[in-house]
Amino acid sequence: MRMPAPDERVLARRAEIAAALRAIVPGEGVIDTEEGRRPFECDGLTAYRQLPMLVVLPETTAQVSEILKYCKREGIKVVPRGAGTSLSGGALPLADGVLLGVAKFNRILEIDYANRCAVVQPGVTNLAITQAVEHEGFYYAPDPSSQIACTIGGNVAENSGGVHCLKYGLTANNVLGVELVMMDGAIIRLGGKHLDAPGYDLLGLVIGSEGMLGVVTEVTVRLLKKPATARAVLLGFPSNEAAGDTVGAIIAAGVIPGGMEMMDKPAIHAAEDFIHAGYPRDVEALLIVELDGPAVEVDDLVARVEAIARGKGATVVQVSQSDEERLRFWAGRKAAFPAVGRISPDYYCMDGTIPRRRLPEVLTKTAALSAKYGLRVANVFHAGDGNLHPLILYDANNPGELERAEAFGAEILKLCVEVGGVLTGEHGVGVEKRDLMPAMFDEVDLAQQERVKCVFDPDSLLNPGKVFPTLHRCAELGRVHVHGGQTRFADLPRF
Repeated sequence: MRMPAPDERVLARRAEIAAALRAIVPGEGVIDTEEGRRPFECDGLTAYRQLPMLVVLPETTAQVSEILKYCKREGIKVVPRGAGTSLSGGALPLADGVLLGVAKFNRILEIDYANRCAVVQPGVTNLAITQAVEHEGFYYAPDPSSQIACTIGGNVAENSGGVHCLKYGLTANNVLGVELVMMDGAIIRLGGKHLDAPGYDLLGLVIGSEGMLGVVTEVTVRLLKKPATARAVLLGFPSNEAAGDTVGAIIAAGVIPGGMEMMDKPAIHAAEDFIHAGYPRDVEALLIVELDGPAVEVDDLVARVEAIARGKGATVVQVSQSDEERLRFWAGRKAAFPAVGRISPDYYCMDGTIPRRRLPEVLTKTAALSAKYGLRVANVFHAGDGNLHPLILYDANNPGELERAEAFGAEILKLCVEVGGVLTGEHGVGVEKRDLMPAMFDEVDLAQQERVKCVFDPDSLLNPGKVFPTLHRCAELGRVHVHGGQTRFADLPRF
Protein backbone atom coordinates (compact mmCIF):
# COMPACT_ATOMS: atom_id res chain seq x y z
CA MET A 1 0.00 0.00 0.00
CA ARG A 2 1.30 3.47 -0.88
CA MET A 3 2.07 5.59 2.18
CA PRO A 4 0.60 9.10 1.95
CA ALA A 5 3.09 11.89 1.24
CA PRO A 6 3.92 14.14 4.19
CA ASP A 7 1.80 16.96 2.83
CA GLU A 8 -1.13 14.59 2.43
CA ARG A 9 -0.77 13.50 6.04
CA VAL A 10 -0.72 17.13 7.14
CA LEU A 11 -3.85 17.89 5.15
CA ALA A 12 -5.60 14.85 6.56
CA ARG A 13 -4.65 15.84 10.11
CA ARG A 14 -5.83 19.40 9.52
CA ALA A 15 -9.16 18.17 8.20
CA GLU A 16 -9.56 15.88 11.21
CA ILE A 17 -8.87 18.69 13.68
CA ALA A 18 -11.10 21.11 11.76
CA ALA A 19 -13.98 18.65 11.90
CA ALA A 20 -13.54 18.18 15.65
CA LEU A 21 -13.44 21.94 16.26
CA ARG A 22 -16.50 22.54 14.06
CA ALA A 23 -18.41 20.18 16.32
CA ILE A 24 -17.57 22.61 19.15
CA VAL A 25 -17.84 25.91 17.23
CA PRO A 26 -20.37 25.53 14.42
CA GLY A 27 -20.91 27.83 11.47
CA GLU A 28 -18.00 30.02 10.39
CA GLY A 29 -16.05 29.68 13.63
CA VAL A 30 -13.32 27.46 12.14
CA ILE A 31 -11.08 28.74 9.31
CA ASP A 32 -8.91 26.22 7.46
CA THR A 33 -8.44 27.66 3.97
CA GLU A 34 -5.12 29.30 3.13
CA GLU A 35 -6.88 32.51 2.08
CA GLY A 36 -8.84 32.60 5.34
CA ARG A 37 -5.78 31.94 7.50
CA ARG A 38 -3.61 34.56 5.79
CA PRO A 39 -4.85 37.58 7.84
CA PHE A 40 -3.68 35.78 11.00
CA GLU A 41 -0.13 35.03 9.86
CA CYS A 42 1.46 37.77 11.95
CA ASP A 43 0.74 40.40 14.57
CA GLY A 44 2.15 43.92 14.85
CA LEU A 45 5.69 42.53 14.57
CA THR A 46 5.35 42.05 10.82
CA ALA A 47 8.95 40.95 10.26
CA TYR A 48 7.91 37.45 11.39
CA ARG A 49 5.12 35.55 9.63
CA GLN A 50 3.73 32.03 9.82
CA LEU A 51 0.41 30.62 8.64
CA PRO A 52 -1.43 28.87 11.48
CA MET A 53 -2.57 25.32 10.94
CA LEU A 54 -6.13 26.38 11.79
CA VAL A 55 -7.98 29.37 13.19
CA VAL A 56 -10.88 28.95 15.62
CA LEU A 57 -13.11 31.82 16.76
CA PRO A 58 -15.26 30.74 19.72
CA GLU A 59 -18.06 32.88 21.13
CA THR A 60 -18.55 31.45 24.63
CA THR A 61 -16.41 30.42 27.58
CA ALA A 62 -17.87 26.91 27.33
CA GLN A 63 -16.60 26.66 23.73
CA VAL A 64 -13.12 27.81 24.79
CA SER A 65 -13.13 25.16 27.51
CA GLU A 66 -14.06 22.40 25.07
CA ILE A 67 -11.48 23.58 22.52
CA LEU A 68 -8.69 23.48 25.09
CA LYS A 69 -9.82 20.09 26.43
CA TYR A 70 -9.69 18.66 22.93
CA CYS A 71 -6.31 20.21 22.12
CA LYS A 72 -4.78 18.96 25.38
CA ARG A 73 -6.11 15.47 24.77
CA GLU A 74 -4.69 15.46 21.23
CA GLY A 75 -1.43 17.25 22.09
CA ILE A 76 -2.23 20.23 19.84
CA LYS A 77 -0.54 23.57 20.47
CA VAL A 78 -2.72 26.67 20.95
CA VAL A 79 -1.85 30.34 20.40
CA PRO A 80 -4.36 32.83 21.92
CA ARG A 81 -4.93 36.05 19.96
CA GLY A 82 -6.78 39.30 20.58
CA ALA A 83 -6.64 42.06 17.97
CA GLY A 84 -3.12 41.13 16.88
CA THR A 85 -1.61 44.54 17.72
CA SER A 86 1.22 42.94 19.72
CA LEU A 87 4.60 44.43 18.78
CA SER A 88 6.67 41.58 20.23
CA GLY A 89 5.30 38.66 18.20
CA GLY A 90 3.26 37.46 21.16
CA ALA A 91 0.45 36.27 18.88
CA LEU A 92 2.67 34.82 16.16
CA PRO A 93 1.00 31.56 15.02
CA LEU A 94 2.52 28.10 14.73
CA ALA A 95 2.40 25.96 11.60
CA ASP A 96 1.38 22.98 13.73
CA GLY A 97 -0.88 24.86 16.12
CA VAL A 98 -4.40 26.21 16.43
CA LEU A 99 -4.79 29.97 16.65
CA LEU A 100 -7.60 30.75 19.11
CA GLY A 101 -8.99 34.24 18.49
CA VAL A 102 -11.28 36.02 20.97
CA ALA A 103 -12.56 38.69 18.58
CA LYS A 104 -16.15 37.52 19.07
CA PHE A 105 -15.92 38.09 22.82
CA ASN A 106 -16.78 41.74 22.25
CA ARG A 107 -19.46 42.66 24.80
CA ILE A 108 -19.41 44.84 27.88
CA LEU A 109 -21.28 42.62 30.33
CA GLU A 110 -21.79 44.98 33.28
CA ILE A 111 -21.05 48.52 34.38
CA ASP A 112 -21.10 48.94 38.15
CA TYR A 113 -20.65 52.61 39.03
CA ALA A 114 -21.27 51.97 42.74
CA ASN A 115 -18.20 49.73 42.84
CA ARG A 116 -16.40 51.73 40.16
CA CYS A 117 -15.77 48.78 37.89
CA ALA A 118 -16.91 47.16 34.66
CA VAL A 119 -17.02 43.52 33.57
CA VAL A 120 -16.03 43.11 29.94
CA GLN A 121 -15.15 40.35 27.50
CA PRO A 122 -11.54 40.15 26.25
CA GLY A 123 -12.37 41.22 22.69
CA VAL A 124 -13.64 44.64 23.80
CA THR A 125 -11.27 47.39 22.67
CA ASN A 126 -9.45 49.47 25.24
CA LEU A 127 -11.04 52.74 24.12
CA ALA A 128 -14.55 51.24 24.04
CA ILE A 129 -14.52 50.91 27.84
CA THR A 130 -14.00 54.64 28.31
CA GLN A 131 -16.54 55.46 25.61
CA ALA A 132 -19.13 53.36 27.43
CA VAL A 133 -18.77 55.23 30.73
CA GLU A 134 -17.57 58.73 29.90
CA HIS A 135 -21.14 60.13 29.84
CA GLU A 136 -21.18 59.47 33.61
CA GLY A 137 -17.80 61.14 34.11
CA PHE A 138 -15.77 57.91 34.36
CA TYR A 139 -12.95 56.41 32.29
CA TYR A 140 -10.52 53.48 32.08
CA ALA A 141 -7.01 54.79 32.75
CA PRO A 142 -4.52 52.62 30.76
CA ASP A 143 -4.39 54.09 27.25
CA PRO A 144 -1.92 52.42 24.85
CA SER A 145 -1.35 54.30 21.60
CA SER A 146 -3.24 51.50 19.84
CA GLN A 147 -6.22 51.86 22.19
CA ILE A 148 -8.67 52.32 19.32
CA ALA A 149 -7.83 48.79 18.15
CA CYS A 150 -6.10 46.79 20.91
CA THR A 151 -8.32 44.63 23.10
CA ILE A 152 -8.49 44.35 26.85
CA GLY A 153 -7.58 40.65 26.63
CA GLY A 154 -4.37 41.54 24.84
CA ASN A 155 -3.74 44.32 27.37
CA VAL A 156 -3.98 41.72 30.15
CA ALA A 157 -1.61 39.37 28.31
CA GLU A 158 1.06 42.04 27.85
CA ASN A 159 0.36 44.23 30.92
CA SER A 160 -0.05 47.23 28.61
CA GLY A 161 0.51 50.79 29.74
CA GLY A 162 0.02 54.03 27.84
CA VAL A 163 0.67 57.72 28.21
CA HIS A 164 -1.11 57.99 31.57
CA CYS A 165 0.53 54.98 33.25
CA LEU A 166 2.96 57.20 35.19
CA LYS A 167 0.25 58.38 37.60
CA TYR A 168 -2.49 55.79 37.14
CA GLY A 169 -0.55 52.58 36.55
CA LEU A 170 -0.46 49.84 33.96
CA THR A 171 -3.05 47.15 33.30
CA ALA A 172 -1.94 45.29 36.45
CA ASN A 173 -2.98 48.29 38.56
CA ASN A 174 -6.39 48.60 36.89
CA VAL A 175 -7.66 45.03 36.56
CA LEU A 176 -9.54 43.60 39.53
CA GLY A 177 -10.34 40.11 38.28
CA VAL A 178 -10.37 37.68 35.35
CA GLU A 179 -12.10 34.52 34.27
CA LEU A 180 -9.44 32.12 32.99
CA VAL A 181 -9.76 28.87 31.08
CA MET A 182 -6.91 26.47 31.81
CA MET A 183 -5.34 24.18 29.22
CA ASP A 184 -7.28 21.23 30.63
CA GLY A 185 -10.56 23.13 30.15
CA ALA A 186 -11.03 24.07 33.81
CA ILE A 187 -12.65 27.49 34.28
CA ILE A 188 -11.41 29.52 37.24
CA ARG A 189 -11.96 33.03 38.57
CA LEU A 190 -9.18 35.14 40.00
CA GLY A 191 -10.04 38.31 41.89
CA GLY A 192 -13.34 40.10 41.34
CA LYS A 193 -14.99 43.36 42.30
CA HIS A 194 -13.36 43.35 45.72
CA LEU A 195 -10.16 45.32 46.18
CA ASP A 196 -8.11 42.40 47.42
CA ALA A 197 -8.38 38.62 47.59
CA PRO A 198 -6.97 36.10 50.08
CA GLY A 199 -4.25 33.63 49.15
CA TYR A 200 -1.54 33.91 46.53
CA ASP A 201 -1.75 36.75 44.02
CA LEU A 202 -2.49 34.54 41.02
CA LEU A 203 -4.17 37.47 39.29
CA GLY A 204 -0.86 39.32 39.32
CA LEU A 205 0.76 36.24 37.86
CA VAL A 206 -1.70 36.01 34.96
CA ILE A 207 -1.47 39.70 34.00
CA GLY A 208 1.54 39.94 31.73
CA SER A 209 1.83 36.17 31.24
CA GLU A 210 1.60 36.55 27.43
CA GLY A 211 -1.07 33.90 26.90
CA MET A 212 1.11 31.13 28.28
CA LEU A 213 -0.90 30.19 31.37
CA GLY A 214 -4.52 30.19 30.18
CA VAL A 215 -7.08 31.92 27.97
CA VAL A 216 -8.80 34.95 29.51
CA THR A 217 -12.54 35.05 28.75
CA GLU A 218 -13.72 37.84 31.07
CA VAL A 219 -12.06 40.85 32.72
CA THR A 220 -13.20 43.08 35.59
CA VAL A 221 -11.58 46.51 35.24
CA ARG A 222 -11.33 49.46 37.59
CA LEU A 223 -13.12 52.66 36.55
CA LEU A 224 -11.84 56.06 37.63
CA LYS A 225 -13.64 59.37 37.94
CA LYS A 226 -12.52 61.87 35.33
CA PRO A 227 -10.31 64.57 36.90
CA ALA A 228 -11.98 67.94 37.44
CA THR A 229 -9.29 69.71 35.42
CA ALA A 230 -6.57 68.59 33.02
CA ARG A 231 -4.06 70.82 31.22
CA ALA A 232 -1.14 69.89 29.00
CA VAL A 233 2.16 71.77 28.77
CA LEU A 234 4.11 71.55 25.52
CA LEU A 235 7.85 72.04 26.09
CA GLY A 236 10.50 72.35 23.38
CA PHE A 237 14.24 71.92 24.05
CA PRO A 238 17.46 72.51 22.12
CA SER A 239 18.72 68.98 22.94
CA ASN A 240 17.51 65.53 23.97
CA GLU A 241 19.75 65.77 27.03
CA ALA A 242 18.01 68.94 28.24
CA ALA A 243 14.59 67.31 27.83
CA GLY A 244 15.79 64.19 29.65
CA ASP A 245 17.16 66.27 32.52
CA THR A 246 13.80 68.05 32.78
CA VAL A 247 11.95 64.74 33.18
CA GLY A 248 14.06 63.83 36.19
CA ALA A 249 13.81 67.31 37.67
CA ILE A 250 9.99 67.33 37.49
CA ILE A 251 9.70 64.02 39.33
CA ALA A 252 12.40 65.01 41.84
CA ALA A 253 10.36 68.14 42.64
CA GLY A 254 7.50 65.92 43.82
CA VAL A 255 5.29 66.56 40.78
CA ILE A 256 3.62 63.41 39.40
CA PRO A 257 2.01 64.32 36.07
CA GLY A 258 -0.94 62.42 34.66
CA GLY A 259 1.31 61.78 31.67
CA MET A 260 4.77 62.84 30.51
CA GLU A 261 5.86 61.94 26.99
CA MET A 262 8.96 62.75 24.96
CA MET A 263 9.62 62.89 21.22
CA ASP A 264 12.85 63.68 19.37
CA LYS A 265 13.18 65.76 16.20
CA PRO A 266 12.47 63.02 13.61
CA ALA A 267 9.36 61.95 15.52
CA ILE A 268 8.22 65.58 15.98
CA HIS A 269 8.42 66.31 12.27
CA ALA A 270 6.73 63.05 11.27
CA ALA A 271 3.85 63.63 13.71
CA GLU A 272 3.42 67.28 12.73
CA ASP A 273 3.34 66.44 9.01
CA PHE A 274 0.70 63.80 9.71
CA ILE A 275 -1.55 65.39 12.36
CA HIS A 276 -0.74 69.15 12.29
CA ALA A 277 -0.89 69.34 16.08
CA GLY A 278 1.00 72.65 16.21
CA TYR A 279 4.35 71.20 17.30
CA PRO A 280 7.40 73.49 16.96
CA ARG A 281 9.79 72.31 14.24
CA ASP A 282 12.87 74.20 15.42
CA VAL A 283 13.51 72.10 18.54
CA GLU A 284 15.47 68.89 19.04
CA ALA A 285 13.13 67.39 21.64
CA LEU A 286 9.58 67.86 22.82
CA LEU A 287 7.96 67.03 26.15
CA ILE A 288 4.21 66.83 26.70
CA VAL A 289 3.40 67.09 30.40
CA GLU A 290 -0.21 66.72 31.53
CA LEU A 291 -1.28 67.86 35.00
CA ASP A 292 -4.69 66.93 36.37
CA GLY A 293 -6.76 67.35 39.53
CA PRO A 294 -8.63 70.26 41.15
CA ALA A 295 -8.24 73.51 39.16
CA VAL A 296 -6.27 75.36 41.86
CA GLU A 297 -3.84 72.45 42.19
CA VAL A 298 -3.38 72.19 38.43
CA ASP A 299 -2.62 75.91 38.17
CA ASP A 300 0.11 75.55 40.78
CA LEU A 301 1.59 72.43 39.13
CA VAL A 302 1.63 74.04 35.69
CA ALA A 303 3.55 77.03 37.09
CA ARG A 304 6.07 74.73 38.78
CA VAL A 305 6.61 72.67 35.62
CA GLU A 306 7.07 75.83 33.55
CA ALA A 307 9.70 77.11 35.97
CA ILE A 308 11.59 73.81 35.99
CA ALA A 309 11.54 73.58 32.18
CA ARG A 310 12.77 77.15 31.69
CA GLY A 311 15.53 76.47 34.19
CA LYS A 312 16.63 73.52 32.06
CA GLY A 313 16.74 75.61 28.90
CA ALA A 314 13.30 75.13 27.35
CA THR A 315 12.88 77.40 24.32
CA VAL A 316 9.18 76.68 23.79
CA VAL A 317 6.54 76.65 26.54
CA GLN A 318 2.87 76.34 25.56
CA VAL A 319 0.06 75.63 28.03
CA SER A 320 -3.25 74.30 26.70
CA GLN A 321 -6.07 76.82 27.15
CA SER A 322 -8.92 74.43 26.34
CA ASP A 323 -9.65 70.73 26.35
CA GLU A 324 -9.60 70.79 22.54
CA GLU A 325 -6.07 72.19 22.56
CA ARG A 326 -4.96 69.63 25.16
CA LEU A 327 -6.30 66.80 23.00
CA ARG A 328 -4.56 68.27 19.97
CA PHE A 329 -1.24 68.19 21.81
CA TRP A 330 -1.83 64.51 22.53
CA ALA A 331 -3.09 63.70 19.03
CA GLY A 332 0.37 64.02 17.54
CA ARG A 333 1.90 61.74 20.18
CA LYS A 334 -0.88 59.16 19.84
CA ALA A 335 -0.37 59.09 16.07
CA ALA A 336 3.43 58.97 16.20
CA PHE A 337 3.71 55.32 15.16
CA PRO A 338 1.58 55.60 12.00
CA ALA A 339 3.20 58.98 11.31
CA VAL A 340 6.66 57.39 11.26
CA GLY A 341 5.25 54.74 8.93
CA ARG A 342 4.82 57.49 6.34
CA ILE A 343 8.54 58.31 6.25
CA SER A 344 9.95 54.78 6.15
CA PRO A 345 8.86 51.58 4.36
CA ASP A 346 9.35 49.64 7.61
CA TYR A 347 10.18 50.34 11.23
CA TYR A 348 11.11 48.20 14.19
CA CYS A 349 9.55 49.39 17.46
CA MET A 350 11.58 48.66 20.58
CA ASP A 351 10.35 48.61 24.19
CA GLY A 352 12.90 48.86 26.98
CA THR A 353 12.62 50.60 30.35
CA ILE A 354 15.38 52.46 32.18
CA PRO A 355 15.82 54.55 35.33
CA ARG A 356 14.73 58.12 34.52
CA ARG A 357 18.06 59.60 35.51
CA ARG A 358 19.79 57.60 32.75
CA LEU A 359 17.62 59.03 29.95
CA PRO A 360 20.19 61.53 28.61
CA GLU A 361 22.94 58.90 28.59
CA VAL A 362 20.83 56.26 26.84
CA LEU A 363 19.58 58.71 24.20
CA THR A 364 23.15 59.77 23.44
CA LYS A 365 24.30 56.16 23.10
CA THR A 366 21.27 55.33 20.93
CA ALA A 367 22.32 58.12 18.55
CA ALA A 368 25.80 56.61 18.38
CA LEU A 369 24.32 53.18 17.61
CA SER A 370 22.25 54.78 14.84
CA ALA A 371 25.46 55.96 13.20
CA LYS A 372 27.11 52.58 13.76
CA TYR A 373 24.36 50.65 11.99
CA GLY A 374 23.60 53.28 9.37
CA LEU A 375 19.89 53.34 10.25
CA ARG A 376 17.78 56.30 11.33
CA VAL A 377 15.89 56.16 14.61
CA ALA A 378 12.92 58.17 15.84
CA ASN A 379 12.41 58.26 19.62
CA VAL A 380 8.90 58.35 21.06
CA PHE A 381 8.46 57.21 24.63
CA HIS A 382 6.82 57.38 28.05
CA ALA A 383 9.44 59.62 29.60
CA GLY A 384 7.86 59.71 33.05
CA ASP A 385 8.45 56.02 33.75
CA GLY A 386 11.49 55.60 31.49
CA ASN A 387 9.72 53.33 28.99
CA LEU A 388 11.57 53.83 25.69
CA HIS A 389 10.06 53.18 22.25
CA PRO A 390 12.85 53.83 19.73
CA LEU A 391 11.56 53.32 16.19
CA ILE A 392 14.36 51.95 14.00
CA LEU A 393 13.68 52.86 10.36
CA TYR A 394 14.63 50.38 7.65
CA ASP A 395 13.57 48.96 4.30
CA ALA A 396 13.04 45.20 4.24
CA ASN A 397 13.50 45.26 0.46
CA ASN A 398 17.15 46.18 0.91
CA PRO A 399 19.26 43.09 1.64
CA GLY A 400 20.62 43.05 5.17
CA GLU A 401 18.63 46.01 6.53
CA LEU A 402 16.24 43.91 8.61
CA GLU A 403 19.18 42.05 10.15
CA ARG A 404 20.90 45.36 10.95
CA ALA A 405 17.69 46.70 12.48
CA GLU A 406 17.41 43.61 14.69
CA ALA A 407 21.05 43.88 15.79
CA PHE A 408 20.57 47.61 16.49
CA GLY A 409 17.46 46.88 18.54
CA ALA A 410 19.20 44.15 20.50
CA GLU A 411 21.98 46.56 21.46
CA ILE A 412 19.42 49.11 22.67
CA LEU A 413 17.74 46.53 24.88
CA LYS A 414 21.04 45.27 26.27
CA LEU A 415 21.93 48.87 27.02
CA CYS A 416 18.67 49.25 28.95
CA VAL A 417 19.63 46.29 31.15
CA GLU A 418 23.20 47.56 31.59
CA VAL A 419 22.02 50.89 33.02
CA GLY A 420 19.70 49.18 35.53
CA GLY A 421 16.57 48.81 33.43
CA VAL A 422 14.62 45.91 31.95
CA LEU A 423 14.01 44.38 28.53
CA THR A 424 10.36 45.38 28.27
CA GLY A 425 7.96 47.90 29.73
CA GLU A 426 4.62 47.01 28.16
CA HIS A 427 5.05 45.14 24.87
CA GLY A 428 6.06 41.83 26.39
CA VAL A 429 8.85 39.44 25.42
CA GLY A 430 7.14 37.29 22.77
CA VAL A 431 9.62 36.16 20.14
CA GLU A 432 11.21 39.59 19.70
CA LYS A 433 13.13 39.58 23.00
CA ARG A 434 13.09 35.84 23.69
CA ASP A 435 16.75 35.26 22.87
CA LEU A 436 17.75 38.33 24.88
CA MET A 437 16.30 36.98 28.13
CA PRO A 438 19.72 35.63 29.26
CA ALA A 439 20.99 39.23 29.24
CA MET A 440 18.71 39.85 32.22
CA PHE A 441 18.10 36.42 33.79
CA ASP A 442 20.50 33.57 34.48
CA GLU A 443 19.63 29.93 33.88
CA VAL A 444 18.23 29.42 37.38
CA ASP A 445 15.99 32.50 37.11
CA LEU A 446 14.58 31.31 33.80
CA ALA A 447 14.04 27.80 35.14
CA GLN A 448 12.00 29.18 38.03
CA GLN A 449 9.79 31.02 35.58
CA GLU A 450 9.40 27.88 33.48
CA ARG A 451 8.36 25.94 36.57
CA VAL A 452 5.46 28.37 37.03
CA LYS A 453 4.34 27.72 33.47
CA CYS A 454 4.56 23.98 34.07
CA VAL A 455 2.06 24.24 36.93
CA PHE A 456 -0.52 25.79 34.59
CA ASP A 457 0.49 24.04 31.36
CA PRO A 458 2.58 20.90 32.02
CA ASP A 459 2.63 19.85 28.36
CA SER A 460 3.73 23.32 27.14
CA LEU A 461 0.88 23.58 24.65
CA LEU A 462 -0.14 27.21 25.31
CA ASN A 463 1.78 29.71 23.16
CA PRO A 464 5.00 27.65 23.07
CA GLY A 465 8.10 29.22 21.56
CA LYS A 466 7.55 32.54 23.30
CA VAL A 467 9.51 34.19 26.16
CA PHE A 468 11.88 31.29 27.01
CA PRO A 469 15.02 31.01 24.83
CA THR A 470 15.51 27.34 25.72
CA LEU A 471 12.72 24.81 26.05
CA HIS A 472 12.92 22.27 28.86
CA ARG A 473 10.53 19.46 29.51
CA CYS A 474 8.89 20.07 32.85
CA ALA A 475 10.51 16.94 34.27
CA GLU A 476 13.96 18.27 33.32
CA LEU A 477 13.73 21.52 35.25
CA GLY A 478 15.43 19.99 38.29
CA ARG A 479 18.55 19.59 36.15
CA VAL A 480 18.79 23.06 34.62
CA HIS A 481 22.53 23.24 35.29
CA VAL A 482 23.05 20.36 32.83
CA HIS A 483 23.22 21.64 29.26
CA GLY A 484 22.39 18.31 27.66
CA GLY A 485 18.80 17.37 26.91
CA GLN A 486 17.73 20.89 26.00
CA THR A 487 16.00 21.77 22.75
CA ARG A 488 16.53 25.11 21.05
CA PHE A 489 13.53 26.54 19.25
CA ALA A 490 13.97 26.53 15.49
CA ASP A 491 14.56 29.87 13.83
CA LEU A 492 11.26 31.55 13.09
CA PRO A 493 10.32 32.22 9.47
CA ARG A 494 10.77 35.86 8.54
CA PHE A 495 9.02 37.84 5.84
